[in-house]
Amino acid sequence: MVSEFLRDAAKKGAIASRASDRPQLNYPRASRLIRRAEFDAVYREGRRRSSQSFVVFFRSNGRDISRFGMSVKKALGKAVVRNRIRRRVREILRLHRQEIAPGWDIVIHPRAMVEKAPFASLEAEMLQLLPSAMHAPKT
Repeated sequence: MVSEFLRDAAKKGAIASRASDRPQLNYPRASRLIRRAEFDAVYREGRRRSSQSFVVFFRSNGRDISRFGMSVKKALGKAVVRNRIRRRVREILRLHRQEIAPGWDIVIHPRAMVEKAPFASLEAEMLQLLPSAMHAPKT
């Protein structure tokens, strides 16, 4: 059935793309900060940058990948609101993880406005904030 679909598509001039041809747009467990000790190390030894919507803490991790963590305070709202904020930030990271310099542990603290701000503006702000953090000298 699938091969028939591909043959029909090929006849019409469509190009079949393979999963290996596309960039990986996932957010694997290896790219996450999970343990409290990892978060504490970033807070204690890292640096800080902030913008209108985010506060970002970062430190060099000496690895081939950057790892991300997120902390959403209860003051931002009930669980539904906090989870929506998490999903929005996670989606930005998932879409742009390959564009962020490797070798950093990054903790993101979203502010209240992240819930209702337009996604495109959040995306642009995060991408501006993270590269500026990455150009800072490694400590």
